[in-house]
Parts: sequence; C-alpha cells; structure tokens
Amino acid sequence: VQLLESGGGLVQAGGSLRLSCAASGVRLEINAVEWYREAPGKEREQVARISRGGRTEYANSVKGRFTISRDNAQNTVFLQMDSLEPEDTAVYYCFTHLYRGDYWGPGTQVTVSS
Repeated sequence: VQLLESGGGLVQAGGSLRLSCAASGVRLEINAVEWYREAPGKEREQVARISRGGRTEYANSVKGRFTISRDNAQNTVFLQMDSLEPEDTAVYYCFTHLYRGDYWGPGTQVTVSS
C-alpha cells in the first residue's frame, strides 16, 4: 500500500491550492481517508476526513475554506484549499487505516505567504 501526495507549493494569502492523494495497493473508495497537517513546532492535526460512504468532516479552522473529495476512477482523494492563510503553512499528509495497519504518505509542503 502506498499513498503519494502532490500539489503543494508556495501561494500568497487568499490563494488556492488543490492537493492530491493517489493510492496504490488499496481502493480508497472502500476506506475512510484523512488529511492531516503538521506545522513547525506544532503537533500533527487532522484537517479533513471523508468516510467510505462519502461523508465529510473538517477541522473548525478550515471549515468553509477546504473541501475534501474523492475520485474513484482515479483512486485519488483531493483537498481543495481556498482562501489560504499564512496559518495554513504546513506539511500536509494523507492517511488511511486498514485492517492490516495505518498508512501515511510522505507529505507535501504548503507555504502561504502574507
């Protein structure tokens, strides 16, 4: 099982980015998938979650600005991030839990300049 994030980069405050989490060895449509982020000096925190049935949940800090979605044909989960703020600067990771263990991607850096 491998997860690979992409789409990070440098953006100005107020801008947008779309992160992708592509999977191999597992069908994301049959598992919940979560996005986390870790900023320097802070603990890793959950940002968004999409359940097997498509239900979505968000951290209060990103609610209304971020949207998690899934494309079953591409076996990919996306995180659309709008109205980005400098406080969103972090490494973003996707995660899924299977019966055989927990799986993380290597992360993608998002930097928001003020």
